[in-house]
Amino acid sequence: MENTQSQKTVASQVAEMIADAGVKHIYAITGDSLNELTEAITKDGRVKFVHMRHEESGAFAASAEAQLTGRLAVCAGSSGPGHVHLINGLYDAQRSNAPVLAIASTCASAMFGTEYFQETNATLLFSNCNVYNEMATTPTQVPHMLQAAMQEAVGRGGVGIIGLPADVIGQPAVESYASTKALYTERLPEPSEDDITSAAELINSGRTVAIFAGSGAKNAASLLNRLSEKLKAPVSTTYKSQLELMGECKNYIGHMAYLGMWSAEEAIASADVLLLIGMNFPYPGFFPTDKKVIQVDVRAERLGRKTKVDVGIRADAGLFLSALLPKVDEKTDSSFLDKALADYASIKEKFAEPVKKPGLKGTIRPEYMLSLLDAMADDNAVFTIDTGMNNVWTSHYLTPKKDRKMIGSFTHGSMANAMPMAIGAKFACPDRQVIAVCGDGGFAMLMGELLTIIQYRLPVKLLVADNRSLAFVKWEMELAGLTPNETDLLNPDFGKMGEVLGFHAETVDDPAELKNAMQRWLAAEGPALLSVVTDKDAASFSFSKQLMDAAKPGNPLSNFAPLGC
Repeated sequence: MENTQSQKTVASQVAEMIADAGVKHIYAITGDSLNELTEAITKDGRVKFVHMRHEESGAFAASAEAQLTGRLAVCAGSSGPGHVHLINGLYDAQRSNAPVLAIASTCASAMFGTEYFQETNATLLFSNCNVYNEMATTPTQVPHMLQAAMQEAVGRGGVGIIGLPADVIGQPAVESYASTKALYTERLPEPSEDDITSAAELINSGRTVAIFAGSGAKNAASLLNRLSEKLKAPVSTTYKSQLELMGECKNYIGHMAYLGMWSAEEAIASADVLLLIGMNFPYPGFFPTDKKVIQVDVRAERLGRKTKVDVGIRADAGLFLSALLPKVDEKTDSSFLDKALADYASIKEKFAEPVKKPGLKGTIRPEYMLSLLDAMADDNAVFTIDTGMNNVWTSHYLTPKKDRKMIGSFTHGSMANAMPMAIGAKFACPDRQVIAVCGDGGFAMLMGELLTIIQYRLPVKLLVADNRSLAFVKWEMELAGLTPNETDLLNPDFGKMGEVLGFHAETVDDPAELKNAMQRWLAAEGPALLSVVTDKDAASFSFSKQLMDAAKPGNPLSNFAPLGC
């Protein structure tokens, strides 16, 4: 017989369980099937309900909070369109390994399969972006499924989804026979002695070694630097991990991929032995197939995904590096490293050139804008980055300081992520400066979140690069030999619009005025928006040495490598 607790509903049980799990915020839009949960959360008082203007934004905000804190974050959507809107942000969270719980409220379970109003198959809908995905159709299932969803999200790093029908959420709760708390003890996977011996022997057999690291190595940056110095090995990173690793690693030579540097590409292609550590690099074809390769990752399923691997080790990066360091021989020949560092230095010199020419009125160079931001932002600022050309500029001009963080939709590649991620970042890190670097296309896509920022008086800093176009798409079409179509944008004056809404807001179209405007924007106490009218024809040097050497001032097409080269 079910042991019911008449004083407690399923909604209040859910509210208690997520609060007991340490959840601080739930990002959602209340309505119909979610109303009882909203009331229960409010009555419990431990979890703050953050009212978003779009559920997709709520999922992005939860993803940002989870990535920055490492703790479980929650978003929710009401029946039908409400939870359908979550899916893009949840794909981003899943691919970012962010521990996120998504509550998908649905129509009453008795209406399943009847084409009822707002009926969806939520389990099928979220089938490809989760680590746990179940629908509770009785109160007895709820505590078990909810605990499992939270446990999987935190334990495996991803999205746990529980479907809650409208008729279930208001019923009396049933006491669970198992734990209702999210229980997780951090025990990192250790490499075996055989693993370390195999890796050390391979490294010692090579004359030259190159290291390619990702976010999985971010907590082991000092150990990575020690190994690099001992092996005279250049260190390349993913774009996503550059701020966390490049400052610690003295032998850093740039990141690799379509936004990366040829110094990294050449070093990795030329080394005898390649060490891949803590990376979930999304692109094939960047790693050589004729080298000896060691790959280390906490997730065994990632080993060997992007290139052929000689030694694959499931282990935490820090534990692996600690065990490996005493086993490898110190290399004395630094010529390989010296060349890679010299190559990277020449690239940085090239990157400095457009900064010296900040542009003309109406066409401010984005490189100048980002160099100013880099110089003026706090040493521990959190940057949220839109996809597109903003990835290009931030990948080349943002540098690490004391404790800077950078998050974005780096693997899923969604537009419009920067502003909602800034909301989650500010709730997660209220004492840190949070700066969203937005493209005009992405900014306009989820512009309703300006009202969320104002409603909560969040002192986030929104930087909008207004180049009146979908610039990255424009370059893709140009470089493919196509005529750019439907890439131009008719934008309002974003500064005036922000001012009307209650932001400290300005629009700048003269490079001579940008520095002072940026100082005012960063110093503003409340929500602040700075719209910068940038050069729509600005393009970037790629990782291609040939194109960089051939680049001509004023000819942006010569400065941008085609995708796939």
